[in-house]
Amino acid sequence: MKRLGRFLGLVLIGAMLAVVLGTFVPRPLWQAIADRPATAHHILVLKNAIHTDIAIPVDGSVRQRFHFLVDAGIPADSPEVRYIVFGWGGRAFYLETPTWSELKAVPVMKALTIDASVMHVDVAGDIVESRPDVAGFDIGEDRFAALLDFIDASFQRGPKGPILVPDAAYSRFDGFYEANGHFNALVGCNTWTAAALRTAGLRTGWWNPLPVSLGLSMRLYN
Repeated sequence: MKRLGRFLGLVLIGAMLAVVLGTFVPRPLWQAIADRPATAHHILVLKNAIHTDIAIPVDGSVRQRFHFLVDAGIPADSPEVRYIVFGWGGRAFYLETPTWSELKAVPVMKALTIDASVMHVDVAGDIVESRPDVAGFDIGEDRFAALLDFIDASFQRGPKGPILVPDAAYSRFDGFYEANGHFNALVGCNTWTAAALRTAGLRTGWWNPLPVSLGLSMRLYN
């Protein structure tokens, strides 16, 4: 019993150390000072206690690129829409846990081990950036294009394009698509967000499994 307690204690200490180092060691480690972009796109990172999303400001080219959302009934072409919100996550947990009151054991076990992944897409009007759960960043045209490529490549595709998960949505304004990659506790929704932000030319921590660590590292290095 004592050996088990020591082992679990070492595991806990190791996990805490990994989170701390993952937050305070930047990725990339060194970054040259870049010129301020002539044309900037203002993206937002949205977070709650366990999950982060990226809100992309819409214009004509963004609407055209993600027009498949409209074909699925997500009103990305509505004049009231200011952002398309993208998130990647575990299939079971995402689809079966729309609210905390509906938390089930099986999705939690899959999230802690390994699960297939899905993309969640939502739309939003104006978002108040002064809220503590919102952070905004300016990126240039080339980096914005790279970010869109990263997001687009996260969708799993079939013969007819991105694969919509049927009858899966939280409201009439969102939807789910099959995604590339597998989800687990080490490589989860927040590490996907961090990778997307690095593609956009921003710096994150080396490993950010939690929104709080990702948010802190973004504040430190951008």
